[in-house]
Amino acid sequence: MQSPLKIEPATGLVAGVRQVLSPHFDARPAGVLPELVVVHGISLPPGEFGGPWIDRLFTGDLPPDVHPFFRDLARVRVSAHVLIRRDGAIVQYVPFGQRAWHAGQSHYRGRAACNDFSIGIELEGTDDTPYTDPQYDQLGALVEALLATYPSLSSDHIVGHSDVAPGRKTDRNTERSLVCGMRHIVDGPAKPCDAAIVCPLRDPPVGECKKSIQYGGLAGVLV
Repeated sequence: MQSPLKIEPATGLVAGVRQVLSPHFDARPAGVLPELVVVHGISLPPGEFGGPWIDRLFTGDLPPDVHPFFRDLARVRVSAHVLIRRDGAIVQYVPFGQRAWHAGQSHYRGRAACNDFSIGIELEGTDDTPYTDPQYDQLGALVEALLATYPSLSSDHIVGHSDVAPGRKTDRNTERSLVCGMRHIVDGPAKPCDAAIVCPLRDPPVGECKKSIQYGGLAGVLV
């Protein structure tokens, strides 16, 4: 199905979404195109949703005295290309053609510095809180729009942050979100994902995880 989202190739911006442009980005290395999508999970403060704090982190304006967790984080210069909030609203911080600072020290299939060749998508959530169906739907729509706009991207190269920074990052629910996001591309947004149990993509099926499925090149396991 065709994505309802449109990306302007000349600017790297998603049409019709909220733009909060971050100063935390720079140019990709010469000749390097986006080849990888990295999905992250984020909440600020941890376990709390909504509010202005993710915007303020990515724009370098996080007040250190509002919450104890912000004291050290306020000095960190990070960003992602986009955030998908709990209600499915998309916020864009960095044009897709530029390098956002989201993956940190990272490796993918023998290549270091994933920021150079990746697009970072943040989902508002935690390791222990399932993402929402609007988030799954928007993730699928966004990935589909990215694949249509950037031929260098492939559905075979979409990972969670923990896959490119193992041991340093967890983002466990992103594995589930990848499967549910790919479901949108094949089946549309009508089928909810909350009713299904999704096992880690990189593990063989065990216990309750019996039925393998394939969406857009990503293998997942559902009950």
